Amino acid sequence: MSGPVDRFENEPWTAAVLGLGYVGLPFAVNAIQRGVQVVGFDVNTSKVESMLNGTSPIDDISNEELASALERGLKVTSDPADIKGLDAYFICVPSPLGRSREPDLSYIRSATALIVDVIGPGALVSLESTTYPGTTEEIIVASLTAGGFELDEEVFVAYSPERVDPGSAFAIHQIPKVVGGVSETSGAVAAAAYGRLVDEVHLVSDAKVAELSKLLENTYRSVNIALANEMAQLADELDVSIWETIDAAATKPFGFQPFYPGPGVGGHCIPLDPQYLAWKAREVGGSIRFIDLAEQVNTNMPKYVVERVARLLNDRGRALKGSTVLAVGLTYKPNIADDRESPSVEVVERLAQRGANVHVIEPMLTQASVEAHGVTAINQGATLGAVDLAIILTDHDDVDYEEIAHSVPVVFDTRGAYRKRALSFSNVVEI
Repeated sequence: MSGPVDRFENEPWTAAVLGLGYVGLPFAVNAIQRGVQVVGFDVNTSKVESMLNGTSPIDDISNEELASALERGLKVTSDPADIKGLDAYFICVPSPLGRSREPDLSYIRSATALIVDVIGPGALVSLESTTYPGTTEEIIVASLTAGGFELDEEVFVAYSPERVDPGSAFAIHQIPKVVGGVSETSGAVAAAAYGRLVDEVHLVSDAKVAELSKLLENTYRSVNIALANEMAQLADELDVSIWETIDAAATKPFGFQPFYPGPGVGGHCIPLDPQYLAWKAREVGGSIRFIDLAEQVNTNMPKYVVERVARLLNDRGRALKGSTVLAVGLTYKPNIADDRESPSVEVVERLAQRGANVHVIEPMLTQASVEAHGVTAINQGATLGAVDLAIILTDHDDVDYEEIAHSVPVVFDTRGAYRKRALSFSNVVEI
């Protein structure tokens, strides 16, 4: 065991990163910065060509950071021959849900099949894509052993969940890395490799623990956001400020962590990851009541938000149909150009379906991306005199909230944007 562990701890080694999206590209850039020779692989040839021309496909890696990584030796490719015989393979491909909310592991299977074709003896394979407990053994170990590789002799296999947070102030290497091998030996080898890439490695007993830990992280968030969303609806019925209530509870120095309401949950993690756990729980006959209830609450929030808009307009003698509604923000979180699974998108689409004339300010997306949702994109500074109601769906920094409140009769703030900025207007209504 000391041979491969020592090699990954102390000697130069090469790595392939499969998938150059929100997870893989930051991983590859960080690895280059930590002195590891990296080849980034993606089947999307146009993405690879764009990167080679200096354009980063994601917000978290700027064009300048990409250029620096390329200068340091980062190679990006769509040619499998370029990742043949490397020392480590990190799988960072998508793991979406299918139409029936079942795990879609096709990307993981494809990446594994490719690795089997190009891997040499003594290499590490680590899966980073979010998935259910058992995937690393069922797919990666099974495929490698079927390909003639002996575990812990010719190949080492582990799972280490990605912890990428788009727009976060945390650098990749600053976030502790959970690592679990499919065996004790594989775990030690993987921990040695990750120890070169991040400041802190937390080695767990096996891959299943690591797989479950990722799902627990995001299920925890989903459940607590759902609680905040349900409390917000109750607070509205009681005519109590949910934001002031949460802030008051958060003064307790123990036993409470604040979560805040909003128009729903978005991104690739919180809406999807708990469903991987729910699917696996159903398969083994386990209980998933919290997960199912949280999903029901969170997925109902866009509908609830639209009903609140209709009620606010009705209070002013206006019907939703025919009214002009200004929506601020379509991305799922502030200051990033990512609208995957964004509840804001569902809100504006529902408003348009109900007959509202929806205008959208979205500084992070192109006009075409916004108008693909059947709404009208407008720039900041546009005349807002005809707007009947504004709704804050994503609290981007690059928005003039004071101007909106001064120009629009009523503002429905679903994100606490005005409270966060210490702005007080009598026509701003919080969720």
